[in-house]
Amino acid sequence: MMNILWSVLVLISIVFSIMYATVADTAVAVFSAAQEAVELTLKMLGMFCFWDGIMEIAQRGGVTDCIQKLLSPLLNILFPNHKNDASVKSAIAMNMTANILGLGNAATPLGLEAMRRLKVHAHCKDAATNDMIRFVVLNTASIRLIPTTVAMLRFEAGSLAPMEILPVSAIVSLLSCSVGLLICRAAERFWHE
Repeated sequence: MMNILWSVLVLISIVFSIMYATVADTAVAVFSAAQEAVELTLKMLGMFCFWDGIMEIAQRGGVTDCIQKLLSPLLNILFPNHKNDASVKSAIAMNMTANILGLGNAATPLGLEAMRRLKVHAHCKDAATNDMIRFVVLNTASIRLIPTTVAMLRFEAGSLAPMEILPVSAIVSLLSCSVGLLICRAAERFWHE
């Protein structure tokens, strides 16, 4: 379906470029946009490599164990079926830490690992458990105290104060995560009744 949609969009853009612009203008726009995309990707890649490295150092240095202990009371409430499973709680804590730092893309491998560990304990291997659904909600609507990716994009767009969104980002992400978890809890109760 996405291939069809993408093809239709490309065809529409070609038709409009022929109707309203010259071929030279279209070629300049295509190559200019491609160059800007590559430059932005390289800048973002540097940031992701830096934060991935920081996360790896934290993991090897035992910082992640400390973070897992700090988040343990919250994780015990959110995932009561895994109170005594340090490997699951550690994977979820690492994912939460990456999301708190605003590293959405860097959090993806950590989230996949957490989901894999949750699936090991699932009774039915073909269906998502309540814990797995709750984790997806927590990961998707995660709390972001430091919106690193958004700040980088704002900096690249010329913002003089790319981190001024910090308080608003923290409040909005806390609210969205809370609402998501409340809806998830309500759905669990409704489904079981």
